[in-house]
Amino acid sequence: MSSDEVCPLAEEIATRAGGDVDPLRRLVEDTAAFAHAYLRWIDAQTAEGLNLPRLLLVERLDCKGAAMMRTLADELGLSPRNMTALVDSLEAEGLVRRKPHPTDRRATMVELTEDGASAACETVLIPQMGAMSCLFTDLDPEEQEQFSAALAALREGMERRTEAAKVASGR
Repeated sequence: MSSDEVCPLAEEIATRAGGDVDPLRRLVEDTAAFAHAYLRWIDAQTAEGLNLPRLLLVERLDCKGAAMMRTLADELGLSPRNMTALVDSLEAEGLVRRKPHPTDRRATMVELTEDGASAACETVLIPQMGAMSCLFTDLDPEEQEQFSAALAALREGMERRTEAAKVASGR
């Protein structure tokens, strides 16, 4: 499937020549640069080896309790392979444990250990999430709402285009 089947402007944007950089291409470049810088900045804000996916998993388990690995992967937007690696590393550190599902022999549950729960609340989760959130105080409340709405619209657009590509390819 070519890019122009998903977005009719894609080929035109990709082949435009001339003086000024296309505004849509500039948005692509600015977004990619921001995303890369933001993820690096977040990693610099974390402590004790808990990067953002690890923090989010610990927070999820702390707030809502044990869950199946596939459910956690879906909620956090991780592939099953990445979820397994994430749980493996947190389990090796004694922060989470696997346990059998009470009714489904094929499913594995993940829960916080006592060490994981104390790390979640007291020493890591609250201060680290606070440190990562502080960047958005550079935006006033209206800008925060607009930014959140723009991100939601872009996520919806990606999902829509992904589904359209699947339908077009027969998957």
